[in-house]
Amino acid sequence: MHEIIIKIDGTEIKAKPGMTVLEAARENGIYIPALCYDPDLEPHGGCRLCLVEIEDMRGLHTACTTKVSYGMSVKTSTEEINQIRRNTVELMLADHPLDCLTCVKNQRCELQEVAAYLGITERRLPRTATERPVDNSNPFFTLNYNYCILCQRCTRTCDEIAGVNAIEIINRGFESRVSTFGDKPLMESICQSCGECVIRCPVAALTPKVNIMPTAEVETTCPYCGVGCMMNIGTRNGDIVSVSGSRNSHANNGRLCVKGRFGIAEFVQHEDRLTDPLIRKEGELVKADWDEALELVAKKLASYSGDEIAVIASAKCTNEDNYVVQKFTRAVLGTNNLDHCARL
Repeated sequence: MHEIIIKIDGTEIKAKPGMTVLEAARENGIYIPALCYDPDLEPHGGCRLCLVEIEDMRGLHTACTTKVSYGMSVKTSTEEINQIRRNTVELMLADHPLDCLTCVKNQRCELQEVAAYLGITERRLPRTATERPVDNSNPFFTLNYNYCILCQRCTRTCDEIAGVNAIEIINRGFESRVSTFGDKPLMESICQSCGECVIRCPVAALTPKVNIMPTAEVETTCPYCGVGCMMNIGTRNGDIVSVSGSRNSHANNGRLCVKGRFGIAEFVQHEDRLTDPLIRKEGELVKADWDEALELVAKKLASYSGDEIAVIASAKCTNEDNYVVQKFTRAVLGTNNLDHCARL
């Protein structure tokens, strides 16, 4: 497809047909502030921070909802635009905690990034909000209404990605907030604890209960089922402290279920987990190397006929591994006594 040539702040860039102005700008390293935008969600235009001026088009337009067109000339940082942005962010900060230094999202907070971009260094408007309750009912993450900026990224994620609709904006005006049906705690709702809303929250309204910054990260495959979801495992001092979906995988496109996102560290680091093969000698289980263990298993299996053997495959193996298991069971062991325990 032919690329579209547009200008942003006087710089000529190339964009793909169907792209929005915001997508084209970010793909070319041009920063336009936005708090309700997420690449996985439908354009919303709710925060009004991505306003831009487009030549020969009346008024200001949200960059996240405006499609590029050939010859378009865009200004992203005029004094008028930045004044509107400052007014919007100052209204957010009027009812937002300013404990950035001790906040779990410090240096990862998108509101903090936008405020720094606009040169906001103090709260100009008086704080009027009262302390709101914190929903700690979910075992994996916390919903803190005091930090919420009503960007609706969490509610849209629950609708568009998870397809669950466990949370929505309730009430109106100053009383608006994210909540469940019947305003019940998260654990009494239909929430599946997938955490997709948590990773998309731009502030500290939705945060994991285990919130430790990793010092290293490695990409691997989730072991919980055979789908093959890729994930990034964050570690610190040899312990798993964070898990996120990998966008490099077509199997999951960066998404994870509750088991993949919150269940890895628990079983990997469990004190009862076997980390070496064990062989029973004189009534006691003792450590052995893999060659010794596999040789013992082969001898034991060879002493039975096919009808005396049953094989159970693991749901934590990949589809390819389970294919090999069933082939080995039928072709080598000579039995159809095979089951797959995909009942996690």
